[in-house]
Amino acid sequence: MSIEILIQKFGYLAIFIGTFLEGETILVLGGFAAHQGYLVLPYVILSAFLGTLFGDQLFFFIGRFKGREFLDRRLNWRSRVEKAQRLLDRHHTLVIIGFRFIYGIRTVTPFVLGMSNVKTWRFVLLNILSAMVWAIGIGTAGYFFGVTIEALIEDIKRYERIIITAIAVISFIIWGIHFWQKRKTIHLTTNQENN
Repeated sequence: MSIEILIQKFGYLAIFIGTFLEGETILVLGGFAAHQGYLVLPYVILSAFLGTLFGDQLFFFIGRFKGREFLDRRLNWRSRVEKAQRLLDRHHTLVIIGFRFIYGIRTVTPFVLGMSNVKTWRFVLLNILSAMVWAIGIGTAGYFFGVTIEALIEDIKRYERIIITAIAVISFIIWGIHFWQKRKTIHLTTNQENN
């Protein structure tokens, strides 16, 4: 099965899952794939909007009902949780609207917000607004990334597989390093607690 068929068949689902769990990189790839004609940009944006919205809502409710217990099992999140809490203490609305744009605290912030006294309806409304802005902005940036590359490389069709593969490999490497660092931090923390 060619990469084009894989993107066309699983592209929207991959964007939904990737943005549900984290992801700017997957959305940039989706925007780029839309520029190349494999996906449709409004559907890329919709998939990303739904993925990030549902992910953050789920994490908010986990924080609301199981927050401290859940976070206590993730010792490597401790510094990011503290940073998110400090920001939340000073800027409730800005944190709700902007957390998905802040690298390093994006994953933990919905949990922290769920554990806070932020009203659920307020989080839902501001999260919808933020998810919409994020999906449109990052998805469109990925699309225009393709326009820029096309302007730089006259015959992009010859290179698009290499570009998509390179972006995917780099994304996988970054994710692998991030995962490895998390595992190393957990291991070190566990060893320190056992001593």
